[in-house]
Amino acid sequence: MEIIRSNFKSNLHKVYQAIEEADFFAIDGEFSGISDGPPVTALTNGFDTPEERYQKLKKHSMDFLLFQFGLCAFKYDYTDSKYITKSFNFYVFPKPFSRSSPDVKFVCQEEERQLREQYDEKRLQSNGAGALSYVSPNTSKCPVTIPEDQKKFIDHVIEKIEDLLQSEEDKNLDLEPCTGFQRKLIYQTLSWKYPKGIHVETLETEKKERYIVISKVDEEERKRREQQKHAKEQEELNDAVGFSRVIHAIANSGKLVIGHNMLLDVMHTVHQFYCPLPADLNEFKEMTTCVFPRLLDTKLMASTQPFKDIINNTSLAELEKRLKETPFNPPKVESAEGFPSYDTASEQLHEAGYDAYITGLCFISMANYLGTFLSPPKTHVSARSKLVEPFFNKLFLMRVMDIPYLNLEGPDLQPKRDHVLHVTFPKEWKTSDLYQLFSAFGNIQISWIDDTSAFVSLSQPEQVQIAVNTSKYAESYRIQTYAEYVGKKHEKQIKRKWTEDGWKEVERKRLNTQCASYALQNHYHHANSLTATGTVGKRTLSPSRAEAGLEARVSEELSDAELEQTDSCAESLSEGRKKAKKLKRMKKDLSPAGSLSDSSAKLFEVPDTW
Repeated sequence: MEIIRSNFKSNLHKVYQAIEEADFFAIDGEFSGISDGPPVTALTNGFDTPEERYQKLKKHSMDFLLFQFGLCAFKYDYTDSKYITKSFNFYVFPKPFSRSSPDVKFVCQEEERQLREQYDEKRLQSNGAGALSYVSPNTSKCPVTIPEDQKKFIDHVIEKIEDLLQSEEDKNLDLEPCTGFQRKLIYQTLSWKYPKGIHVETLETEKKERYIVISKVDEEERKRREQQKHAKEQEELNDAVGFSRVIHAIANSGKLVIGHNMLLDVMHTVHQFYCPLPADLNEFKEMTTCVFPRLLDTKLMASTQPFKDIINNTSLAELEKRLKETPFNPPKVESAEGFPSYDTASEQLHEAGYDAYITGLCFISMANYLGTFLSPPKTHVSARSKLVEPFFNKLFLMRVMDIPYLNLEGPDLQPKRDHVLHVTFPKEWKTSDLYQLFSAFGNIQISWIDDTSAFVSLSQPEQVQIAVNTSKYAESYRIQTYAEYVGKKHEKQIKRKWTEDGWKEVERKRLNTQCASYALQNHYHHANSLTATGTVGKRTLSPSRAEAGLEARVSEELSDAELEQTDSCAESLSEGRKKAKKLKRMKKDLSPAGSLSDSSAKLFEVPDTW
């Protein structure tokens, strides 16, 4: 079902109903671009760490717009042993609610524009459902400080209002068109100076000039007009928030959300419809698992045993075709009444709704294949089965050689990489020059970082030091181990952070120390209150051995709550984290149901090494 601005409100109840009924969802996003600078090959280096990949995508991809969002809800019909689907294709375009709300700017990459020549940008802007993620609060109604250059203007307005109130004939007063700042001063002044007796509203002339109309009304009429105004503003607010309500409904459901190679989809969805992405990867993980408690990436699933050996191409289109063949069984699927059906033979790729649909089909086929390993075999494996649990909350990392996924629920893999070298060289060098340089070392793999540096992995780690030694007296290039490269990069980051945030960091640490000391005092007080006697003893300037030992233990045993308190002394939690905390408790109530034993869940572990 195609959802645009004109039919968004009338179909929103259908979206909510599909979310409520579904067993799981599949999603897909279409973007106005991928990278605003580096080529995609540099954006996805083969030896990126998860932190580096996140920072690259955050820096170079988030200025593009997610303009099409596909959602397909799948519900299993046990009576007929088939899935019922409801597919939605949302056209999304940000719409500012007011001058104080975010006015989103975005860029479009030329390659993406050419790829979608059939896509009408004017249609998007006119028909895209609004997608405001948050709205700034209204200004408070209190006495306002009027600038000196505006006092004469405001005094003149007040004189006109006094004349209106004294007049028995006049009911309305039209003020002259004025600036937005002057209108703001008028509203703020009148809201506290005349809380009763008048109604104030802004209208627009034929020339699009805004002016204020003041009406003399009794209290009942004033309340009626205020209610009408509030209802209109609320409707405009709902229109501006628009599609963000769909994302919040998905988040509140706590159900499994499936995507294919979905890291960028998740980042854009959180950033555009929830709140800006945090600077830290760990905060992003926490926020994401609160918005989407359970995610599953079909590209990672297809790249893992027992699928890895029987699926050669994991691109979405090729995966969908392969899963129709032996040993897989394509699922029986039917569109719900009133919803259009997709024909996979026509391959409507790069339409978000269609891509979401075939992503769901791929999951079903692979999940059901896992059921064939059970005794007795199961023909239907649900989205809440323990068989698919090993794939939860692990997002595929594209083109990374030895870290296959980003782990949203724990630390990421840290391969040794003792066979990897970092090489710097002149800008004129090409891949053939690197192969020539390392021709004596057998098979190598090259991952370009930029025009003057690359990672080179050797087949034999014991050759690393030999390669490093060869560059000691070289003038045009330099070779260092991966460990040396990471160490120097870390030092530079620390120095840069100190230069930019040095005194702020010092102050934060000072406050943290004070708060930690306060927490320790509370701990001492609590401990002493349990064992205290009526005797008051003298205290020495230096702590006793027992106190020193207690302090050491307490510093190690401070609870998470105490640590959060010390952090809050330095700086408050960001709005994004506050919003994420609201959904944190959901995860405790979402343990997948099923009668399978724990041992069966371990049949298909996602490996720690690739």
